[in-house]
Amino acid sequence: MKIALVSCENLPGWEVDDNPLIEALESKGATVVMPAWTEPIDWDQFSISIIRTTWDYHLRKLEFIHWCKTVPRLFNTAKIIEWNTHKSYLRDLEKSGTKIAPTVWISKNESIDIRTVMPELKIKRGFIKPQVGACASDTLRFSTDELDKAQDFLVKNLHQDMMIQPYLKSVETEGELTAIFIDGEFTHGVQKIPVKGDYRVQDDFGATDMPFTFSNTEIETMQSTVQSVPQQSELLYARFDYLRSEDGELLLNELELVEPSLFFRHSSNSATKFADAILNRAMML
Repeated sequence: MKIALVSCENLPGWEVDDNPLIEALESKGATVVMPAWTEPIDWDQFSISIIRTTWDYHLRKLEFIHWCKTVPRLFNTAKIIEWNTHKSYLRDLEKSGTKIAPTVWISKNESIDIRTVMPELKIKRGFIKPQVGACASDTLRFSTDELDKAQDFLVKNLHQDMMIQPYLKSVETEGELTAIFIDGEFTHGVQKIPVKGDYRVQDDFGATDMPFTFSNTEIETMQSTVQSVPQQSELLYARFDYLRSEDGELLLNELELVEPSLFFRHSSNSATKFADAILNRAMML
């Protein structure tokens, strides 16, 4: 069986997160290839293609979505990917009962005065981010004494859809709490803590990560959230990212269904579970 773990051009040499998955697949007799999604190759040669490290997709989103629609036996599916590559999916989930941070949604080139946003959200610190982005790109945290700076930043970035939310201080202490699901089953939790004073929880910025335990009730809430995902029965992998509100409530920050790190290093059997899920899915196609 020939399996593509789809990547991007110029993948950094330090990227080793998927090594346990590659080893697990190869130990089961599979041939693993890591082509960039932009390579002009025959994707039909693969028994199944799994999106893993397509880290540049947000820079070429429309092209990426088109590519997804042309690839046979792709997971997650093109319909799921198209829905998940724009953070408006959070609005869909909120309508279905998922709790997210209060959000002001701003369309591309929309005229908006950030001074009207702060009272609307009832906050003294805010966070600006794009509705299509990756690895904390085009983000800014700001306070009420930095509104000119925030306004300038927002105007500069309104070539794209943006969003404003309260800045949740817990990201600096407890960090972001992540839950991994493989083929509909919760496998493990991860706590990602940024460098002191920072809010970026990616290890690219020096953040640390460690195992985290979610309650059964929290896991059941995640399983309920998944029911609102398009083609959820086809969902092969998912990563929930949460931040804690000031009153202690977990708020969904992102539901990563495109190319999330699955932190195999914090669950000894998760790579094997994912390998089994991939091979089982390929045999059913």
